[in-house]
Amino acid sequence: MIGLLSRFLVRFLEALGRHATWTLFGGVLLGLILPDLAAFARPALAPSVALILTAALLRVDWAIMYGYARRPGVVLALALWCMLVSPVVTWVLVQFLPLPPGLATAIILMAAAPPILGATGLALVLRLVGALAAVAGLLSTVVTPLSVPPLALALLGLELEVGLAEFMLRLAIVIGAALALALIVKRLTRPEQLRTQAPRIDGLFVLFMLVFAVGIMDGVTAVVVSDPGKAALWLGAAFIANPALQILGALAFAGLGRQRALTAGLLTGNCNMGVLLAALPAEGNFDIVLYFALAQLPMFMLPALLTPGYRWLLATPRR
Repeated sequence: MIGLLSRFLVRFLEALGRHATWTLFGGVLLGLILPDLAAFARPALAPSVALILTAALLRVDWAIMYGYARRPGVVLALALWCMLVSPVVTWVLVQFLPLPPGLATAIILMAAAPPILGATGLALVLRLVGALAAVAGLLSTVVTPLSVPPLALALLGLELEVGLAEFMLRLAIVIGAALALALIVKRLTRPEQLRTQAPRIDGLFVLFMLVFAVGIMDGVTAVVVSDPGKAALWLGAAFIANPALQILGALAFAGLGRQRALTAGLLTGNCNMGVLLAALPAEGNFDIVLYFALAQLPMFMLPALLTPGYRWLLATPRR
């Protein structure tokens, strides 16, 4: 019986890994269709974030990560772009658009947020540079408490009620736990074993991302039902802002080659708005909270839709 369950679990994880992008596509819709399931998954959001990063770190070539750390020019440039240049450019562009104030504020704050911690795994699924995504994403996340509050005040006149020490402690717990667990597994497992188990690790990454995708939708369905027009506008803006930021990021780093440039774009457009929710006042702008929730849809759905485009760009020789 145990052997049968074990084989089923292995095949299940392998199937998730093979169909990663479309599984995540369906997962975020599942959270909307089944609000009770989203509410059930909500408490697992924080653990799932740490486990997402752990699974991604197990699949990255650490030698390449060390290489980026020893030659940090590209990583520092990418982190600077994500945490400073991108939100300023977004702020400038938003000034020319007839957007409701709450929506404009939310888009700028999104651009100021660090890349999602699952970007490393997404980069691997899309055949981009996972090691670059991991190092630049971690650095951007670490500096978030120092970069976002002054940017929010300078660009928006918005004072985020951030307890700096508490905020950094939460980030340290999530990142530290993921790194520690990944290090333990790396020490206890031979490299060839990790390579053999890669399809199952990919499946675990997708499973943890699926839990996050469902849980983050808690409460969104009620808003969609009560005010569908507003929800549609906010959702449409999210589906435009995400790829627009990705294009800007890719163009900014086009000189590094397609694979790195597309990785930079992936990090620029897929932002971890969840970390900012903790910084907003409890009685904060509901328009921002609504946008942050709905903006999860393009993050989980676009990889599936854009996978053929990524493969075409990576396969097409430069002229």
